[in-house]
Amino acid sequence: MTPDAHDRAAPRPEDAATGPGPGPGPGPEPTVAANPYARTRRIGPFTVIEVAGEIDMASAGLVAEHLTAAATGSAAPDVLVDLRRVSFFDCSGLRVLCRAEAAATARGGRLRLVADQPRMYRLLRAARLLGRFPPLPDLPPGPPPPSPPPQRPSLK
Repeated sequence: MTPDAHDRAAPRPEDAATGPGPGPGPGPEPTVAANPYARTRRIGPFTVIEVAGEIDMASAGLVAEHLTAAATGSAAPDVLVDLRRVSFFDCSGLRVLCRAEAAATARGGRLRLVADQPRMYRLLRAARLLGRFPPLPDLPPGPPPPSPPPQRPSLK
C-alpha cells in the first residue's frame, strides 16, 4: 500500500471524536463536548455566567464565548459573572472580562463580578481593576415571583 493510500484509509482524528457521519441507518449522534468552564443561565433580569475551575490561557477562550454572547445578546445587558467556583484565575481571564465589560457598556448595559474569595479581591486590586469590577459577595436577589391574578367571585 502506498503512503497516500494508507493516509486515505486511516481514520481521521475528527472522525473518531464525532463518530460516523450522516448516512443511511441509525448511528451514534456526533458528540459535542460540554464547556466545563462556563455555564450561562437567566435569573430574573440578569444573565448569570457561572465560571468554574482553572481559568488560564487554555480555558479563557471557552469562558469568552459565554461572556461575548451575554454582553452582546441584548440592547442593555445586565451580566453577572459568578467566580465563586474558580480555583485559579490569571491575566487571560482578566482580559476576557475587560473585553466583555467594554462590550456590555457600549450597549448601555453592565457586567459585574460575584466573588467571595480573598484571592480574587487581591488579583483585582493588584491589576488595578478593583474600581472597574468591585466584586459582589453573592448574587443579587431577583424580582419577587408574580402574584396570582385576583379571583373573581363565582356567579353560581
